[in-house]
Amino acid sequence: MSFEYTTEVEVRYTDIDTYGHVNNATYATYFEEARIDYLHDVVDCGEALLSGSESGTGMVIANLEVDYIQPVQISDSVAVAVRVPRLGEKSFPFEYEVRTENGVAATGETTVVTYDRDTESSRPIPDDWREAITTFEGL
Repeated sequence: MSFEYTTEVEVRYTDIDTYGHVNNATYATYFEEARIDYLHDVVDCGEALLSGSESGTGMVIANLEVDYIQPVQISDSVAVAVRVPRLGEKSFPFEYEVRTENGVAATGETTVVTYDRDTESSRPIPDDWREAITTFEGL
């Protein structure tokens, strides 16, 4: 399965650690930025998730994994490729590749659970989300 979605992320001075490369914890932020862009562009719901609304459907992270391959420097141009390989009933994974001009710097995965903010519990993936992701990813 290929990555059909890619977005640029900015390496900020505050991302750099004492070794002169992007700090390991920052990759979770890069994943988050890419995930929000994907949801905005593919599912058309990124703004709703960011609005801080007290009601409606949201998502929470159930799991986060990162594998580091090579360091990212402040001078690097960074793109994050994102894909959703499958959909469950209430959860689904996002897979990521952090890329620089030198190749893949890291890979990762987050599992998200769709969440009903009104009942404060998990809920089935909304049909419009499921349809948009299925169509985009060819699932």
